[in-house]
Amino acid sequence: MIAVLDYGIGNLRSAQKALVKVGADAVLVTGPDQAEGAAGVVLPGVGAFGRCMEALVASGLDKVATDAAERDIPFLAICIGMQLLYQASEEDPGVAGLGLLAGTVCLLPEGVKRPQMQWNQLASTAPTGGAGPTSGLLAGLGPRPWFYFVHSYAPEPGPDVVATCDYGGQVVAAVERGRMWATQFHPEKSGPAGLHLLRNFALACGGVG
Repeated sequence: MIAVLDYGIGNLRSAQKALVKVGADAVLVTGPDQAEGAAGVVLPGVGAFGRCMEALVASGLDKVATDAAERDIPFLAICIGMQLLYQASEEDPGVAGLGLLAGTVCLLPEGVKRPQMQWNQLASTAPTGGAGPTSGLLAGLGPRPWFYFVHSYAPEPGPDVVATCDYGGQVVAAVERGRMWATQFHPEKSGPAGLHLLRNFALACGGVG
C-alpha cells in the first residue's frame, strides 16, 4: 500500500488517482495510524508554504513523512510537498519546514511571470551526494522530458538536485536522496511522462498490480 498523505489542503486526490491508474495500491490517509506498514509515502501539496505546513503538523502526518525519510521508505513529495522538505521558505518567513533537506525555498527570479504555470523541459543533473549519477525516479524518461509546473517558489540549489528547468535561469525541478524523491512539477498533470515517473515510484515501493 502507498499512503498518500491527505492533510486537508487542495486536491490531493489527483495524485492518488494517478498512482492507481499505473496499477499501484494507493490510498488517501488522514492520520498516522492509517499509514502504518505502508510500502511508500506520497506528500502532495498546493497553496502556501505556511498554511500547508500548519495543516500537515495539525494532522500529525508530518511524523509519517519524517519517519519515511529517516527509515529510507520510498517517499515522494510533489510541488508544495517538495518545498515542505526544506528548512524554510521566503513565502512565509518564520515558519519552519520539515528540515529533511538543507536550504531555503526562494521566490522565482525577477523578470519572469509568477507563477510559472506551463510545461517545461527538464535537464537531468548528476547529484554530488550518494544518489549516484542517475535518478531512479527519472529512469526511462530520456534526457529532456517535459513536465507541468505551477509554482512561484523553488528550493535553492543543493547537492541532492537531479533535474532543473530553465525559467529565467536554472530552477530546481527534482531532488533525490536515497529513496526520498521530490518534484517541483506535477507528475499527475504531466501526461504519459508523469505516469511513467509515478510508475517508477510504485515499482520502488514493491511493484504494481
